Amino acid sequence: MQIYTKEDKERLIKKHSPKSPIVKDMLLAFLFGGMITALGEALRYLYLYLGAKTEDAPVYVSVTVVFIGAALTLLGVFDKIAKYAGAGTLVPITGFSNAITSQAIDAKSEGVILGIGSKIFTVSGPVILFGISAGVLYGIIYFSVTEIMKML
Repeated sequence: MQIYTKEDKERLIKKHSPKSPIVKDMLLAFLFGGMITALGEALRYLYLYLGAKTEDAPVYVSVTVVFIGAALTLLGVFDKIAKYAGAGTLVPITGFSNAITSQAIDAKSEGVILGIGSKIFTVSGPVILFGISAGVLYGIIYFSVTEIMKML
């Protein structure tokens, strides 16, 4: 029986691990993320053209993009795009939509309440929790700093 040292294991892992085309992956993520952002801007202009108020158009865009992400997930297309585009599809709101929709699809067989209802936020729940927590913390810091600045 051969005993491997930590260095031997690391060398073997490095030797047999596939090389990651990091520059290609970054460019694809940038391009796809940019295309999603461009789509969002196009939708914003469309909603403004159709008569939406300036403050309401971004809400309509968010709802539309979430719907598109969910529809693409239901059709099985989102994962194919994400496999190619990487983080370009995960970082925008489409990634959030995909996370919720895919969990709902996976839990559908367990019923509406015990399946979908209890597992829909399995992946996105921590994102929501930490996003809200970070917002609260930021608000406390911002309020504290502005109050200190007023006293000076």
